Amino acid sequence: MKHFSVSQKVLLLFFVSIIFSILFSFLFIHFLYKELYIRSVKERLIFEGKQTAAHFHYGSLSEDIKEKIEWYNLISPYEVIAVDQLDELHQHFPYQIDYKHLISQEDEKKLSSGQYVVKEGYVHELDRKIVGAIFPLTHEQNLIGFIYIYIPLAEIPEVFSKGIPILILFGLIFFVLIYFVITYSIHSIFRSLRTIQTIAKEISRGNFSKRVPIQTSDDIGELASAFNKMTESLEKQDERKKEFLSNVAHELRTPLTYIGGYTQILLDEAYSSKEEAKNHLLLINKETTRMQKLINDLLQLNELENKDMTLEAEPIAFSQLIFDSLELFAPALKKRNISIKTDLDDEIIIMGDMNRLHQVFCNVIDNAIKYSFENGMINIALYQKEKRAVVIVRDNGIGIPKKELDRIGERFYRTDKSRSRETGGTGLGLSIVKQIVALHNGTMKIESEEGQGTSVILSFPIVE
Repeated sequence: MKHFSVSQKVLLLFFVSIIFSILFSFLFIHFLYKELYIRSVKERLIFEGKQTAAHFHYGSLSEDIKEKIEWYNLISPYEVIAVDQLDELHQHFPYQIDYKHLISQEDEKKLSSGQYVVKEGYVHELDRKIVGAIFPLTHEQNLIGFIYIYIPLAEIPEVFSKGIPILILFGLIFFVLIYFVITYSIHSIFRSLRTIQTIAKEISRGNFSKRVPIQTSDDIGELASAFNKMTESLEKQDERKKEFLSNVAHELRTPLTYIGGYTQILLDEAYSSKEEAKNHLLLINKETTRMQKLINDLLQLNELENKDMTLEAEPIAFSQLIFDSLELFAPALKKRNISIKTDLDDEIIIMGDMNRLHQVFCNVIDNAIKYSFENGMINIALYQKEKRAVVIVRDNGIGIPKKELDRIGERFYRTDKSRSRETGGTGLGLSIVKQIVALHNGTMKIESEEGQGTSVILSFPIVE
């Protein structure tokens, strides 16, 4: 089965419309011919016949009357025949109407009772239709003769001889104009659609650099604009996907390199003492643990991004949750001589998943410690603002450049471009935090100034 393009379908619709318009015009002209022209002719003929018949009330059809009828035939468009008997009518009008005799028995009965009879149909000898009527002539209720008045009907071209050429001329001009308007519109509309189609094929091949030029502000322009936004979104997603795969490959390749190298040393027994061999095993164990954490974080992030993810919500004393999280970092704080200052509202209760929220604060506090200077301070505040609990964790560490702030929370994104292994981590911590906060109908905001420190601001709905 042949498939037509949209432009071909529009043109096909145009030509079908023309055909239907011509057909409608033809039927309409026939309607005018039949309903207006023939009916008006018939009404005038009957009126003229009645008027003529009303003049003959002298008792008989004299030669003088017949001469007047002949004169009337000359000046009127009608043919009038006056006879004494119906049989004589055939001599003056020796034709059949629709291949039937002019007068039937039923017609004779009507005429005998004083009624007129209308005769309409095709006459082969005249090669056209006629409309006629036979009127009885009476004198003092006595039948004295008959008048047959008829007129040949003009054909449709004759009736509309002036109108049809004008109609055809204006019709052709109209259709030509419509054709050019539609052709231009099709070209204008489908040029953008063809461009979109071409660029869509490029996108399917992985090329997201193309854009549709927006030339109008109509629906097509809006479609092109939406298509460009979609392409930009796909381009960003593609870039992030490539970056994600690159990051995963890098994060796995580095520990695997360490593991492979130290394993080969152990296999070759290229060590000088058992202590050195033990250190190599410790490094292998450290890198193995790091890979396990990376994989666990990826699996956890994937689970959190699942739309079917559900939380085990329960009332939580928010300040106690924060204190419990801080206890885990006592050794790290002591090692780097970092102080903690808290200002927590003990009355605040929220609904949430205890384990997930504990994970949030462990990640946030861990980052604050890692990126703080030694002998620094971390401030943690908890307060109520309207119907939400707000937590601010602020450090006075290295801070984050402003241009990097919008990307904080993306998978594997870290501001230390050299991917220094000193701070550890997988680059997924804040991505996990962001997802958990969102699942609790919360918000996360990060404010930072390079060299001055960073503030992580979290808010959650409270239990009223």
